[in-house]
Amino acid sequence: MNKRSLQFLKTLVNTPSPSGHESRGLRVWMDYVVQYADETYSDAYGNCVAVLNKGRGPRLMLAGHADEIGMTVNFIDDNGYVYVRRLGGTNPAITKAQRVTIHARKEPVTGVVGSVAPHLMRTETGAPRVPKIHEVFVDIGADSRKAAEKLIRVGDPITLNDQFELLRGDLAVARAFDNRVGTWAVAETLRLLKTGKAKLNAEVCAVANTMEEVGLFGARQIAYSLHPDVALVMDVTHATDYPTVDKRQHGDIKVGQGPTVTHGNCNHPEVIKRVEQVAKRLKINLQHEAISATSGTDTDAVFWTRGGIPSGLISLPNRYMHSPVEVVSLKDLEQIPQLMAGFAKSLKKGDQFKVKI
Repeated sequence: MNKRSLQFLKTLVNTPSPSGHESRGLRVWMDYVVQYADETYSDAYGNCVAVLNKGRGPRLMLAGHADEIGMTVNFIDDNGYVYVRRLGGTNPAITKAQRVTIHARKEPVTGVVGSVAPHLMRTETGAPRVPKIHEVFVDIGADSRKAAEKLIRVGDPITLNDQFELLRGDLAVARAFDNRVGTWAVAETLRLLKTGKAKLNAEVCAVANTMEEVGLFGARQIAYSLHPDVALVMDVTHATDYPTVDKRQHGDIKVGQGPTVTHGNCNHPEVIKRVEQVAKRLKINLQHEAISATSGTDTDAVFWTRGGIPSGLISLPNRYMHSPVEVVSLKDLEQIPQLMAGFAKSLKKGDQFKVKI
């Protein structure tokens, strides 16, 4: 990965963007893509679009969600302790003893999630007690509710403070690879297409959309507005190559063995077929996973919009998802923009993706 692309990834990942409060991360994204786009804009709820080759051929939407899981201030007690609600799929067990930032109106406020000594947390049977989300509390050093309310208010978002680091070789660890890697990938795809020599017949709309973690809302909004002819959604998927994960239940997905494509339901068979053809031509190894109902990603929202948008999901294997120590392979990640750029270059005027009857 070149130094500029790596720095862009680090900045994206380290910039807090909790669901419904993605503006800071989206600003980073827009500042990067503007140099590779013919046009950039955002909509009422912050979904951002960068357009290349406007008005040419079929319209391709490349989407990654800009938000991360987090928490929000829900209640402040008389002693100044802060109680929270989830923003997305936050696991209360992993928040214990973490340093956090409350993104208040005036300035960020540092806090720590209280961690009661294990001696005081055991149940009658002697097993450690897992907290429920309404029991999680943040200590910001205030000695009263009045003192705390001078700094924060109900509704302020909260993120953990973990940052991007290289772990070993091409493996990296960070708090919010889910799914800042998606917004990175669609931006990098635009860069490859803009700086490449191959002729591009399609209109490409790179999208950084909002509020995936709380209901796929941003994708619904922007897919309806753009009305693309075909869409590729990029997200993370669960790697299953570490202890305690049952491959019989969750499949066999390895970090470092290439991106995945998903088969079933929202994934249009002809779109996936084209992705596989492009991967073969580019000598990119693909891993495969199946779904029985929904993918749990923005693909679920995009594919049924406006009567059905042919869609495909490309994913990055990710260990320890929805934790502050998500681990991914930068080599896997770098192949995804190459794959999406190859897909874009394969599109020709009049291309349609229809199930064969």
